[in-house]
Amino acid sequence: MYILITYDVDTVSETGQKRLRQVAKVCKDYGLRVQNSVFECEVSEAQFVTLKSRIATIMDMQLDSIRFYFLSSKSHGRVMSLGKMTSYDVSDAIII
Repeated sequence: MYILITYDVDTVSETGQKRLRQVAKVCKDYGLRVQNSVFECEVSEAQFVTLKSRIATIMDMQLDSIRFYFLSSKSHGRVMSLGKMTSYDVSDAIII
C-alpha cells in the first residue's frame, strides 16, 4: 500500500525534540522524506502495523499528532490519526 505520513511533534521540551528525531528515524526506515515532517512510504499490511506500533510507542499521545493518508484507489481517501486530535475532520474529499 502507498501511504503519506505527516506528523506534528511538540518540540518545546528536550524530550519533544528527541521524539521528533525518533519519529523521523522510524519513518526513514519505511519511506522517503519529501518535506520536513512528511514521508511517502510503500509498505505491506504487516509493515504498516509494525510502523504504526513503533511510532505509537515513541509519541506522546497528549501532545503529538501523526496522520497516515492511504493513497491507493481502494482506500477512497482513508485517513488514520494517532495522538492529539486536530479540529479538522476529514470526511470529504482530500486534495494533496
